[in-house]
Amino acid sequence: MWIYEKKLEYPVNIRRKDLKMAKYLMAQYGGPDGELAASLRYLNQRYTMPDEKGKALLTDIGTEELAHIEIIAAMISQLVSGATIDELVAAGLGPHFTQHDHALFPTDAEGVPFTSAYIEASGDYIADLESNMAAEQRARATYEHLMDLTNDPDVLGPLAFLRQREVIHYQRFKELRNYYLEKKI
Repeated sequence: MWIYEKKLEYPVNIRRKDLKMAKYLMAQYGGPDGELAASLRYLNQRYTMPDEKGKALLTDIGTEELAHIEIIAAMISQLVSGATIDELVAAGLGPHFTQHDHALFPTDAEGVPFTSAYIEASGDYIADLESNMAAEQRARATYEHLMDLTNDPDVLGPLAFLRQREVIHYQRFKELRNYYLEKKI
């Protein structure tokens, strides 16, 4: 089904360690409005879309969200690269280090583990599309908040790219919802 290109959708080349920013980015890694939740939500919902057009769109966006997980993971990894235990503890990442060392694990910025409760699927395709539009807006807002927390251009570039993709996904979901409402599918 997928063809994987072994490169990030947007290059990540962070040169400056910033453990607090890494912690904040966890919101988009394993949080309720993060990329993991979005990818699983859309890839699950595609099966209840009423036609191939809807299934294709949810597959496309769900797959792209998987690529966004890679971007966020690369950013977090680069932001903590070479961090000492003392630096991790000072940044509030001591509990994470205790269980995972420098490894990534899907939690939100406060350390709350990812849960399948974040994956919405009602079986009503209009309700799901409306929910997806709201999820994309929440993700956009989160990226804007993250952008307000840094002035590092190496971090801002990928965040701006990801923020813009949320806007595009919102627009695609809205177009599909409107299509279904007009066609009374």
